[in-house]
Amino acid sequence: MATTPTQIARPATLKPGVKLDSIPQPREAAAEPGGAGRTLRGKALIFWDPKNPQRKLDAIDTDQITPAKDCVSESLDALDEKWKAGSFRHLMPDFRKRVHSGETFLIAGDRFAIGSSREMSPAGLKAVAEEVGLELVVVCGNNMGDIFRRNSFNLGLQVVQSPEAVEDARDGDEFTFDPDSRKLVNETQGKSYDPLALTEKEDEIRRSGGIFAVGRREFHESVRSTPAIEWPDAETASRLTTTEQIVWAHRVDKDAKVEPGATLRVYADLLPASDGTAPFSIHTFNQITGGNTIDPRQLAVANDHFVFTGVDSDDKQTAIGREFAKLHDIRKPYYATPGDGIFHFYFPEQGLVLPGAFIPGADSHSRAYGAYGAIGIGVGSTTLGFGWSTGYVYFTLSKARRVKFTGKLQPWVSGKDIVLKLLEHWGAEQSRGMSVEFVDSDMQLPIVYRNTICNMMAEGEAQNGIFAPDETTYAWYRDKGITDLPYPQIRPGANAQYEIDETLDLSEVAPMIAKPYSPGNAFRADEIARERTAFDKAFIGSCTNGSYDDLLQAALILRAAREGGRGKTATEFVIFPGSGDVKRKIEEGDARLGDESIADVLRSVGGQIRDSWCGPCFGQGPDALAPGQRAITTFNRNWQNRMGLGGEGYLASPAVVAASALLGYMAPPSELGLDWSAERFGV
Repeated sequence: MATTPTQIARPATLKPGVKLDSIPQPREAAAEPGGAGRTLRGKALIFWDPKNPQRKLDAIDTDQITPAKDCVSESLDALDEKWKAGSFRHLMPDFRKRVHSGETFLIAGDRFAIGSSREMSPAGLKAVAEEVGLELVVVCGNNMGDIFRRNSFNLGLQVVQSPEAVEDARDGDEFTFDPDSRKLVNETQGKSYDPLALTEKEDEIRRSGGIFAVGRREFHESVRSTPAIEWPDAETASRLTTTEQIVWAHRVDKDAKVEPGATLRVYADLLPASDGTAPFSIHTFNQITGGNTIDPRQLAVANDHFVFTGVDSDDKQTAIGREFAKLHDIRKPYYATPGDGIFHFYFPEQGLVLPGAFIPGADSHSRAYGAYGAIGIGVGSTTLGFGWSTGYVYFTLSKARRVKFTGKLQPWVSGKDIVLKLLEHWGAEQSRGMSVEFVDSDMQLPIVYRNTICNMMAEGEAQNGIFAPDETTYAWYRDKGITDLPYPQIRPGANAQYEIDETLDLSEVAPMIAKPYSPGNAFRADEIARERTAFDKAFIGSCTNGSYDDLLQAALILRAAREGGRGKTATEFVIFPGSGDVKRKIEEGDARLGDESIADVLRSVGGQIRDSWCGPCFGQGPDALAPGQRAITTFNRNWQNRMGLGGEGYLASPAVVAASALLGYMAPPSELGLDWSAERFGV
C-alpha cells in the first residue's frame, strides 16, 4: 500500500439539502430521574456454581448469556426476538419462564458478563422481563464485564455490583431496588446494601433514559462542533501513561480531568463494527440522527462473522449493513465485503488504524489495536451508533497497570505463548479491568506478536492493552508505504502512576497450551505432550493468529518436518487467513520456504484453506465443533460451547498447532525432533 492515511477525527458532514438549522434543537429540560417514585420488587434468581453448590457462579461470559446462534437480527423492526429466546439457552434453559414468574433479581458471582461486546445480552435480558411488564435487576459481585456494564447503562438495564448482597442471597429471597437511590434490600433477610457507586456521568446516562436520549440531546451541538485533537505539553505528558495521553488529546471537553474513574467524552478516529454488531448500531444511529441528516461519522464495517454459514437469517442480518452502506455510499476500505478480512486484521492493513488513535470497536477484540500504538477498546452497538452520530463516545478510564517484558525470548515462543503465560500468571482475577501498558524492554516482539498479546486483553479482562509506538511500530507502517502519520510519537510519562507494576521474564516462558474452559488455564506444551492428548481438528487463523507471519511460522515447521519424513497431518487441519490479502499473499512463493508458497506447504500436508472470517472461533459454519469433538486452535477463547455446542477447544500458537497436527497429539515443535534456529524458524 502506498497511500497516505487521512482517517482522523473530523467534523460531521451534512447530507445534501440538509441545513444545520433544520436539525432539531434539544429541549431545554433537565434529565429526568430514571427511578423517581418507583420501587422494583421481585424474587432472587440465583446462578449457583455446579462445582461448588454453596457458591454463586463466577465468570459467566456473554457467550453463555446469548449463544452465538441467537446473536442475529433479521430486520431492524425485530432486533431482539432471537436475543430474548436465546437468553441463557444452555446455562439455564428455563430462564425466561422463571423471570416471567417473578424471579427478576438475577444473582451471580464475580466477573459477570465477561467477554464479547455483544449488546444482544443486556438487551435480551431486559426484553425478557419487559415482555410481561416486569423489570430485571442484575446483581453481581466484583468486576462485572466492562462492556456489558456500559451497555446496560445505555439500554436502561439496572445493574448492581454488591459482593455482600450476592454472598447473602438465598433461593426464594424477596428483593427490592430503588432506581433513584440505587438502594438494594433483601426484604426476606432484612438487609440493605449500598452498591458500588457509579461515576457522575454514568449515573446521568442511566437517569436520562439511556443512550438514545443522551444522543438526541447532544446531537445538534456535536454537528456544530469541530473535533480538536490537542496533545499534552511535556510536563503534563510526564505524569500520564500512553493511554492517558491519547485520551487527554482526544477529550471533547478540554478542561476534563484525565484520571482513573473519570468518565469523559472522547473523540474517536475510527468506529468499526462487524456484520453482527452493525444492525443495532444502525438502529441507534437512526434513532439519534433521524437517519438522513448526516453521514455516519468515522464508520467502518467488516462482514466477517455471519457470512459463510448459508443460513437465511444470517444473510438477512448482513443485508442490513449492506443496505446501510449503500444508502450512505460507504465503500472500501471502510466497508469490507465477505472474504475481505476479519476487521482486526483488515482495518490495520488498510491504514485505518494509526499510532495515537482512539478506536472504540463493536467487538471485544478491538483491543488488538494497542499493538499499533493506538487505544483499542471493545464497546457495544449502541455506543458505536452514538459515536457514528456525534463523533465521540463516553469513556470511563480505568486504573493503569504496567507489564515489562524482560529476558531473552526462548525457542519456539511467540506472542500467543507470552499472553497465555501472562493470563495463567494473573489467575482468576485476571487484569482486574485495568488499562494495561506493555513495555518491550529489549525490542524483541514484532507487531504480529504484539497483536496477539493486545488482542487477548479481551480474555485478560483489561480495558485495553497498548505498546507505546516505537521503531518496531513505525517500521511496520513504513513497510506498507505509510509514512505521513497524523499524530506525534508518544511515550509513557516518566512520572506516570501504575496501580500494579510487574515484570514477565521471557526467558521463563515456554510454548504453552490452554486447556478448557479458560485461556488462563494454561500449561507448558511439553508437559501436556506427556499426556498424549488427542484431538479431532487443528485450526490455525482467526483475528489472534491469522497474519502472513503466523501462517509462515506454521509452514516453516511443516516443511522442516516434511523433509524429515512426516508428510501428512494426523487429523483434519484447517487454516483461516486473517484477511483476503493474506490469503492471496500465501499463494506466492517465499524464499524462506525454498520459493514454495505457504499455501502449497499447508496443502502438501493435508491442510485446507478457507475464506477469511470469524465463524469457527465462535461455533458458526461447517467447521464448528460437534458435540464430543476436540480441537487445538490458535483462537482466543476456549470457553464452554464457544467453538460449538458440546465441543472442547484448546488454545496454542501456530507453531504448536502445526506440530500437533503432524503428531496427532498436543505437543510443541521440539516433539518433532526439530532443533531451533532463529534464522530458520524465527519470524
